[in-house]
Amino acid sequence: MTPALQKMWISFIAMGFMVISIFLIYLSRYKLKGFFKGLTAIIAYILMILAGLIILIVVLSGPTT
Repeated sequence: MTPALQKMWISFIAMGFMVISIFLIYLSRYKLKGFFKGLTAIIAYILMILAGLIILIVVLSGPTT
């Protein structure tokens, strides 16, 4: 697999993390209560931060040759 293709799949994983975190934030704000509300919110924000860091690394690593 070429480096460009690897970067593409890594960025797709980051976008998937963002979609999952949006769903979890929705659940924690509107559907859940108590302990599960806090747990899903923490997981969602961790996934969002992780996705942002992955995208930042992919973008700052520059173009492939």
